[in-house]
Amino acid sequence: MRSEGRRPRWSLKRRFQSSPEDKLGETIPQRGTMQVAHRRPATGLLLGYGIIWIWLAINPVSRQDWLLENLLAVALVTVLVLTYRRFAFSATSYWLIAVFMVLHAIGAHYTYAEVPFGFWLKDMGGLSRNPFDRIVHFAYGLLLVYPLRELLVRLAGLQGSWSYVMPVSSILAQSAFFEVIEAVVAMIVSPELGSLYLGTQGDEWDAQKDMAAAFGGAMVTMWMTAARCTRHHALEQQAPPRSTPGVVH
Repeated sequence: MRSEGRRPRWSLKRRFQSSPEDKLGETIPQRGTMQVAHRRPATGLLLGYGIIWIWLAINPVSRQDWLLENLLAVALVTVLVLTYRRFAFSATSYWLIAVFMVLHAIGAHYTYAEVPFGFWLKDMGGLSRNPFDRIVHFAYGLLLVYPLRELLVRLAGLQGSWSYVMPVSSILAQSAFFEVIEAVVAMIVSPELGSLYLGTQGDEWDAQKDMAAAFGGAMVTMWMTAARCTRHHALEQQAPPRSTPGVVH
């Protein structure tokens, strides 16, 4: 009796011909499959965010600050909508992006230094400042590093350790870049709203702490993702190989 093993259905060398996979075994579906499977959920998330955004756009604490805060938010949503046919993220990524955008919309409505939930946390924890701003910066890394990794894996073909290092590095670089952009926008568009828009609350090291928070959030998500992918890869290695029925001679 002789049995012949089947050839594997996928190969790292063919990652752009079939489902792209990194060396730790996490599969990221193809663009066409994404669009079919996630069109309705993605549309639902967009509509849900739109409703929340419109609701929070009514009578914000500071209309000028609200406008400044929403410049980049509107730009991001516009880019995601216009590029959907060419690049569709996974449902997980769209959920993470939506959660972050809602947090940002809340901060824009109240101004980050005046969010009521932040004052509740301040009173409960005996803090010296409203921590909502710091929480959102942490959420920036925690929630957006996963979609960023997906983007880099699918477009740049990152694999193995680099698929975890580069997204974290990119989040840190983006966080620093946005701190610079926010400062420039505040000085040019509305200098009198500088402190309110930046949300420093009198902390001279606010920008550095915000970047550290984003970096920490990104590290947490990538550690969890790497652990899950390692476990998935280990289970694949333990699975018995498939074989064709034996042939009797």
